[in-house]
Amino acid sequence: MKKLSVILFVALFLAVAALFVLHFTSNKSKPATFITEAGIEIPEQAIAYVNIDTIIFNFDMFFDRREDLLGKQKKAETELTTRGTRYERAAKDFQEKVNKGLVTRATAAEMEQALLQQQQELLNLRDRLQSDLYEEEQVMNRQILEYITKYLEANRSDYNYQYIFGKSFGSVVLYSNEALDITRRVLDGLNRQYKTEKKK
Repeated sequence: MKKLSVILFVALFLAVAALFVLHFTSNKSKPATFITEAGIEIPEQAIAYVNIDTIIFNFDMFFDRREDLLGKQKKAETELTTRGTRYERAAKDFQEKVNKGLVTRATAAEMEQALLQQQQELLNLRDRLQSDLYEEEQVMNRQILEYITKYLEANRSDYNYQYIFGKSFGSVVLYSNEALDITRRVLDGLNRQYKTEKKK
């Protein structure tokens, strides 16, 4: 029995020694590295980030889509102003006729009811136009973000990162090392691709 425990102890000791030797003498290959724009060497397939606000406000696609949105906004404002002016004229006309006694009480009541309905329609139109423009803006922002995401996915071999975070004011990324910022690189690539697609 004593002999068996000595043999087991020796076998265990030799196994641990072999693992120790293998662990410290094995050829560990150094991970591939990437030199950032700041000249700092970091492991490839690490984490990087882009400043979303910088990309969006310098992305040609954003300016094109914003021009479309501003055109729709101007058209909506013109329609609202035209309808508002028409309502104001009708209200002024109603007030003059009532003050001068040019209409009966029954006619005045009908005119007042028509004015109230016109006012309500004007308010409904304003709310609908605001809602439509807000939805258009949200769709535009989602389309731009989708374009950026698809660009990064299609060109992942160029960036070779496991994660690329989007940093913006109020986002969940509270701190980031500027050496991991690839915003300019991504923005240049996005604008190049968008200009090429736009020419087709």
